[in-house]
Amino acid sequence: MDRAQILEAIAAGKRSWDIIVIGGGATGLGVAVDAATRGLDVLLLEQADFAKGTSSRSTKLVHGGVRYLAQGDIKLVREALRERGRLLHNAPHLAWRSGFVVPAYSWWSKYYYGIGLKLYSWLSGRWGIGRARLLSRRRVTELLPTIRTEGLKGGIQYYDGQFDDARLAVNLAQTCLENGGHVLNYCRVTALTKDTAGRVNGVQLQDLEAGASYVLQAKAVVNATGVFVDEVLSMDNPEHRKMVRPSQGVHVVVDRSFLQSDQAVMIPKTSDGRVLFIVPWQGKALIGTTDTPLDHISLEPQALEEEIAFILDTAKSYLRRPVTRRDVLSIYAGLRPLAAPQGEGSATKEISRGHKLIVNASGLVSIIGGKWTTYRQMAEDTVDKVLAVHGMPPRPCVTQDLHIHGYHTGAPDPEFLYGADGPQVKALAENGPAAWRQPLHPRLPQIGAEVIWAVREEMARTVEDVLARRTRALFTDAQAAIEAAPAVAELMAGELHRDEPWRRQQVADFRKVAEQYLPAGGGR
Repeated sequence: MDRAQILEAIAAGKRSWDIIVIGGGATGLGVAVDAATRGLDVLLLEQADFAKGTSSRSTKLVHGGVRYLAQGDIKLVREALRERGRLLHNAPHLAWRSGFVVPAYSWWSKYYYGIGLKLYSWLSGRWGIGRARLLSRRRVTELLPTIRTEGLKGGIQYYDGQFDDARLAVNLAQTCLENGGHVLNYCRVTALTKDTAGRVNGVQLQDLEAGASYVLQAKAVVNATGVFVDEVLSMDNPEHRKMVRPSQGVHVVVDRSFLQSDQAVMIPKTSDGRVLFIVPWQGKALIGTTDTPLDHISLEPQALEEEIAFILDTAKSYLRRPVTRRDVLSIYAGLRPLAAPQGEGSATKEISRGHKLIVNASGLVSIIGGKWTTYRQMAEDTVDKVLAVHGMPPRPCVTQDLHIHGYHTGAPDPEFLYGADGPQVKALAENGPAAWRQPLHPRLPQIGAEVIWAVREEMARTVEDVLARRTRALFTDAQAAIEAAPAVAELMAGELHRDEPWRRQQVADFRKVAEQYLPAGGGR
């Protein structure tokens, strides 16, 4: 991906597009891919890095949502299960089937959840990836050797999907480019432009790296900014009623020894009525999540002390070996852009994860709500709406079976998620300087060549881009990522032709962000 070439084309006079998409998370990238594959001239603009916010901070599950089934939202569950199947088919290098075990500590819960999960499996229809089944106490302990056995009556095993969210975002950006679209990170939309009739006809853009500003025209503008959707709506109408109710979800990452299994644990009902997962991911165990309503939004939300305590206390009730703060490798928080009217009385955990399309009188189309699993369907609905609202000729959606960049049918490697690009990354290491073959840190599996690849092929611009989203080092071992930052900055400076002050600033900026991912008390 060549960011410079796209900006050079804009500077040289390319100022008009069919669709401009604001927002480079799951939703925006999905819309850009859908539009590009329909032959539309599309430009996506992201104020930070792709998936910088919510879209890199999920529980790493591709699922229909067992909790949504319990809430009776059958339509959403069926849609999500269908889209789960499509994603596992279209990006098998990034998304894979995984077994989940629900430990039952009463006979009632074993059969109650067993019936529910059999229904969950049945609803997936032809997109099914495995049937749910009841397990004996002995079988549960075989599958989950670290589970608490006191009072254990048995359990249920079912199947769902796992994936890497930020890697999928990067591959979607590449897919968009390969189909004639354009994507730019670190380009902030500062205002919407309108014609004499008050219709939105473009945006004002600022390149945050170079400082240059441009006015771009478009037949349609899509607001796909997640928790920031109200900011863009305010650009169109300062008096608009807020459409998003943000909710924070926190995750804790610990050593894999706390799980010792390739099966995930699903705790069906915590003390606050949520579902909690303990998931094997990137050689570690990921535990989450919470659901905390927030009034303020940020690109770097911080976990609240009570959220961390809740996760650790809940895990302690199910694992033989208690997880303490000293065991935590990384803590991260993300914000869900829940589609809920202002003044909604229900708790955020009860608000549907379905999506909504809003069309303003100005023609601005906004997509709110939703979840990673259904990103493709959300994009299809959005582009259909854009074509209808703006009188563009209908064009069929083709993403149902579209292979995502990196598509590879071999078994995915959860620690090396490059798919078809893998041989090129390895060749880069073999043929480059010795530093490209060296691990970035003794506790990290990533090597120098992955930094070079991230800059050359994946539009990485900062040390954080590499350590947080091109690799997942910040999310798996925050202290190791901090210690690796100087080496990453040095490799990037060579590729981007940056000087020593840039390197020092990058290391300092990354440390400031990464320290929020450390357990209280600083490094290990």
